[in-house]
Amino acid sequence: MPDFQCESALGDFHFIAGLDEAGRGPWCGPVVAGCVMWVNGCPEDLADQINDSKKLTPTKREILYEKIIQSTPAYGIGQASAQEIDEINILQASFLAMRRAYTQMVQKGFQPTCVLIDGNRLPDEWPVPTQAIIGGDGKSLSIAAASILAKVTRDRIMVELAKQFPAYGWDKNAGYGTKLHQQALKDFGITPFHRLSYKPIQKLLNQYQTQITTDLKKKPSIENLL
Repeated sequence: MPDFQCESALGDFHFIAGLDEAGRGPWCGPVVAGCVMWVNGCPEDLADQINDSKKLTPTKREILYEKIIQSTPAYGIGQASAQEIDEINILQASFLAMRRAYTQMVQKGFQPTCVLIDGNRLPDEWPVPTQAIIGGDGKSLSIAAASILAKVTRDRIMVELAKQFPAYGWDKNAGYGTKLHQQALKDFGITPFHRLSYKPIQKLLNQYQTQITTDLKKKPSIENLL
């Protein structure tokens, strides 16, 4: 279970922020990041429940989301759109979402001395020292809490988007390439929220282009109609 050992190794854990993202793998929707700093400490009963968001049920994540934002005012949530993902790639878009989450927290008046980021890559030119922690959402309470904020927020966004495009099942699959999602893509095509730079979507676009080209070749010329 995550604790404050990673934070305490860098100083006072009350001023060490954790960052994590959700949504790198899905074929559509934004990537969302959370940033959390436990300026008031973390209640023991809450600390015992927080874990990597992927290891929690949706119901448990929702409950912990509310408890986290009630327990610390020092948090932020940011996102980068599907269009931004296509423009700068998913890694840089994840860092952009993290920067936005971090900025939101700082704008509330909370400045960390260091930031812990889940993973093995670090963004360039961060305002404060940063440290990457592989599997950080299972080691650091700050990162784990950030992962919950990011995951819950993104799931809520996908539920709202599913109301506009119900055939794709985004309220159930969060935009991942399930059979239902794949079938909806074949039946109804690509939406404005799909990531055009992702290979499954590029493949579908290529198929469309091939079909259009084939149809045009079959179309009789004006000369043949005269």
